[in-house]
Amino acid sequence: MSAQPSTPASGGRTPTVIRVLVLATFVVILNETIMINAIPRLMEDLAITDRAAQWVSTAFMLTMAAVIPATGWFLQRVSTRQAYAAAMGVFLAGTALSAIAPSFAVLLLGRIIQAGGTAVMMPLLMTTLMTVVPEHDRGRVMGNVTLAISVAPAMGPVISGAVLQIGSWRWLFLLVLPIAGVIAWLGLRQLENVGEPQAGQIDSPSVALAALGFGGLVFGLSRFESGKLTSPALIVAAGSALIAAFVFRQLRLQRTGAPLLDLRVLLSGTYTKALVLMSVAFMAMLGSMILLPLYLQNLRGLSPLATGLLVMPGGLAMGLLGPTVGRLFDRFGGRLLVIPGSIGIAVSLAGFTQVSMTMPYWQLLALHILLMVSLAAAFTPVFTLGLGALPQHLYSHGSSMLGTLQQVAAAFGTALVVTVMSARSTTLVAEGADVINATLDGMRLAFLVSAVLALIVIIMAVLLPGRSAAPEAEDPETTTPELIKG
Repeated sequence: MSAQPSTPASGGRTPTVIRVLVLATFVVILNETIMINAIPRLMEDLAITDRAAQWVSTAFMLTMAAVIPATGWFLQRVSTRQAYAAAMGVFLAGTALSAIAPSFAVLLLGRIIQAGGTAVMMPLLMTTLMTVVPEHDRGRVMGNVTLAISVAPAMGPVISGAVLQIGSWRWLFLLVLPIAGVIAWLGLRQLENVGEPQAGQIDSPSVALAALGFGGLVFGLSRFESGKLTSPALIVAAGSALIAAFVFRQLRLQRTGAPLLDLRVLLSGTYTKALVLMSVAFMAMLGSMILLPLYLQNLRGLSPLATGLLVMPGGLAMGLLGPTVGRLFDRFGGRLLVIPGSIGIAVSLAGFTQVSMTMPYWQLLALHILLMVSLAAAFTPVFTLGLGALPQHLYSHGSSMLGTLQQVAAAFGTALVVTVMSARSTTLVAEGADVINATLDGMRLAFLVSAVLALIVIIMAVLLPGRSAAPEAEDPETTTPELIKG
């Protein structure tokens, strides 16, 4: 997907190829969060423990972390239609298998297959967008993309809560299956290829190192809990060592022009700053997304459906603001949006450090909306600035790097807040505090840690430029690192 598109997007209109990919991405991301409320039902129907049931989410995240590093290479070797057909075909197969799963092992396999398809869709969407949409119109189109990918995760828990009120967890897959099938069919009818695939053999050791390294790191991070740190720490160390080996191999392969994940994207200062900002912001966001449902359900006694309804307005606000943020970015640049957005993230997380058993729900709602709106103000410009600073032939690798580090950041953020909360509450209980107050104090400390992380987001926001000085697309065979600095 390295050649220039034959029909670039005209200003003011979102290309059909982007509309199709956004619709498909919406469905697969909705599916990623739709199982959140189904854990208790799975435990009852399949006679499994809560630890085992959590694997329907953990396995999905592990697969994403393992597969995404290879998508940059994959998207350069196949056409747009082939990539789309493969992603949707794998996703549909996983969804069908999950719907009819006779046992937990089969359900887990179905979720892993689903994740394999999902891992391709987001890099495919972003790479195609950066290729077919002119620089002056990218903010608006990226804003429309934000609408879809922000509303989907917000709607997942609400939809699953409603479905589980009246039916089996299997309906969560049976309802998605025909919708995804129709979208896949429509997409293959309307989708046109963008650019030309490149020839090249895949490096099998790189695939193994990426899968085991990133998968091991995410797995180790997901196992952290108070009092059980040694085993997860060893897994994280092993995963980190494999990632280091993966990095050294990519640096060597770059001299031959065929790395699995091209690390020359990191030579762009703007892209690297955007990568750090997105990863830390995602870490802080995921930490809060874990803590808030725990607080609302375990301490305040809300049902999963009520919890989903309370956090839905924030997700909808984030999505609906996406197009407006995109237009403002096209007109004024990124700093006007990213700096206030990063400050808003820190302020909202600081506000959550004041949670109590009597805090009014409207205050929780207001803080959550502020967090989501602030993330919307930051994410669309930062994504556009970061990828826009790369030459065209590195768009797919830049998207893959962002997607991979988002999965790692999600696992790290979750592990960090859960470990901090558990350690603090355990200490207080040992000192004689009651469980509820101890848990509440642990949550406050965990929110404080997220707020401190948000200070890094503010620093990166100040360092980012207002607009990317995107280099012209060069021949990837002749590009040297010096050509893509900046």
